[in-house]
Amino acid sequence: MPFISQIQRQTDYGLFPSTTPIVIDNGASYFRIGWAGENEPRVVFRNIVQRPRHKSTGETVTVVGDHDAALLKYFDCTRSAPRSPFDSNVVYQFEIMEYILDFGFDRLGANGSEIDHPVLITECVCNPVYSRSKMAELLFETYGVPSVAFGVDAAFSYKYNQQLGICTNDGLAISPGFTTTHVIPFVDGEPVYKGSCRTNIGGYHVTDYFKQLLSLKYPHHMTRFTWEKVEDLKMEHCYVAPDYALEAQLFQKGTKEAEDKTRCWQLPWVPPVVEEGPSEEELARRAAIKERQGQRLREMAEAKRSSRINELENELRGLAFLLKQLEQVGEEDIPSFLADTGYASKQEIESAHAKATQSLRKAKGEPKAEQVESDEKIDLSADEKFSLLSVPDNMLSAEQLKEKRRLNFLKTTTEGRQRAKQKRMEEELERERKNREDEERRLANPVLYLEELHVKYKELSEKVEQRKRLKTNGGNTNGNNLSGGVGRGERLNAAQRERMRLLTTAAFDRGKGEDTFGARDEDWQLYKLMSKDNDDDDDEHDPEEVELTRISSRLQEIDPTFIPKVESGTSQQVVEVPKFRPLTKEDFQVLLGVERFRCPEILFNPNLVGIDQAGMDEMAGVSIRRLSCDSKDVEDRLTRSILITGGSCLFPGISERLEAGIRMIRPCGSPIRVLRASDPVLDAWHGASMYASALQFPSQTFTRTDYYEKGEDWLRRYQVRYSL
Repeated sequence: MPFISQIQRQTDYGLFPSTTPIVIDNGASYFRIGWAGENEPRVVFRNIVQRPRHKSTGETVTVVGDHDAALLKYFDCTRSAPRSPFDSNVVYQFEIMEYILDFGFDRLGANGSEIDHPVLITECVCNPVYSRSKMAELLFETYGVPSVAFGVDAAFSYKYNQQLGICTNDGLAISPGFTTTHVIPFVDGEPVYKGSCRTNIGGYHVTDYFKQLLSLKYPHHMTRFTWEKVEDLKMEHCYVAPDYALEAQLFQKGTKEAEDKTRCWQLPWVPPVVEEGPSEEELARRAAIKERQGQRLREMAEAKRSSRINELENELRGLAFLLKQLEQVGEEDIPSFLADTGYASKQEIESAHAKATQSLRKAKGEPKAEQVESDEKIDLSADEKFSLLSVPDNMLSAEQLKEKRRLNFLKTTTEGRQRAKQKRMEEELERERKNREDEERRLANPVLYLEELHVKYKELSEKVEQRKRLKTNGGNTNGNNLSGGVGRGERLNAAQRERMRLLTTAAFDRGKGEDTFGARDEDWQLYKLMSKDNDDDDDEHDPEEVELTRISSRLQEIDPTFIPKVESGTSQQVVEVPKFRPLTKEDFQVLLGVERFRCPEILFNPNLVGIDQAGMDEMAGVSIRRLSCDSKDVEDRLTRSILITGGSCLFPGISERLEAGIRMIRPCGSPIRVLRASDPVLDAWHGASMYASALQFPSQTFTRTDYYEKGEDWLRRYQVRYSL
């Protein structure tokens, strides 16, 4: 089956004799395989398998261990997640285990499926017989291995460090692994499994907890927190606190020491490109281009205007010529003359002449006919036009009465329009006069002018607010209404109360007998009074508010510190915050503070992640108590040599924290010595390699013949001796 991997295949497999054992450290995190007697394993990879399909061909490939992201982009990995053969450090998925063994033997250089070398493979403490028998069946029947030996990884690590002189013959081996943590007591150089202890907590849970905390703290960077990157951050920055509660209080107070212990991980960030403003030469060049374009547009407009003027002048000359000829034509020849010109009547030609004249004046930019002259014409002809209005009605016929009413309405409308126009002109002149006077006063004494404007603005704003309060509350300011509430009459203004009075009077007058409201002209006069709008209701034409608005705009022009008051009853002005802001370098920084010691703390307090089991220090006390019944002095012998091994014991401060925890549960004065393995990650393989290279190793294995003859019961009683 095809493999995708960057691990190079070994080429010296045939140089080793068939008696040389193959050593396999089958850990839940990494798979290590090599030859007995060597210092380092030949092949090391992650103990996971993934089987994606090719996007174009649909072929299924097997990805074992760490994958290459550059190659996997051609495969569909959505329906194939990485899978591990382990469940709590016990192998239970032997189909996946077969892929891993195939890949391991292939990278070691084995040709074919037959393996003619003895195999030493590690397992967990008190491995179930079913898992051991399935592993033996896989090695014997699939690969044809001549003999197999099973050993505990933590025991091999302890014996290897004993050979180095780090630990003694009696002691404890504490192995915080990938998914579990084991404690194995050693007495006279041999592990005592009845005193061993196990907790389902390990480096996997530490990394997963660390990943959750970072994802909750920085949800916008969740895609950055991949498993591999979080694993690297954990091994680089995490540590075990000597006292978890005191360390947490230190970060809670935000002291200088806490800031020194905070680490920063800078994510990739590219600063946005800052566009520099154009130079003076560029601005001058753009201005010159704009000026040339404007000049060209002006020339085009002038040419178009000249052409239009010529057309209108020619048209006017033609119309004038027609009118001159029409005067010389007799009455009987006018229809035939007009038929040749295309006009229906003389009035149409005059109308076209007047329209062309007006268009020519507009094209030349000349002012229209003076409005004064038109007004004078209207005034001169007013007597003639509205002469019918001075005639009494009894002297007019029905048609003349109807025309008189129409002329009366027309005259009233015309006069009202002229009065409104005159009023607007007067207001505009008055406004210009006030602005001119204000400007003269400001230029004469700017400071005094600004102070006067502020004082006037304050006075006017108070008057307007007071009037609005009176209009709303009805002038109830005597303090009798202590609750602040007002009645219906107090909420009405003066005009509304007048309407209510008129309605009440009309209701009392018409309340008895037949309702004849509207039959008389006086009733409609009352209706007009009730529907009349009071000038006080129209806030838009209030002179004080108009003046207040003018002063406010004037203050905003000359005083940049001026802030106009917000009217009562309206919502405060909300300053719009921009929805987006440019991202800075600080937005791509991940600060690691309390997470540095909070995540490894679950090795001592698994209840932080919801696992109700004992921590490492409590497990050591449990193992010691289980062996204390055999001998009283065994407790001191065990605590004199406590070896911690495994990948999760690389956190700084774990030895001191473990020693302090064990000292809390041991009697005062007990000898306690916590040691770390020389290489916590590879010492299990080193010890297994040293054990398999011994001359007595073949006597510790069982052969394929023994497997077929003795079966599973013999595997149940099988146990290697670590002191050869």
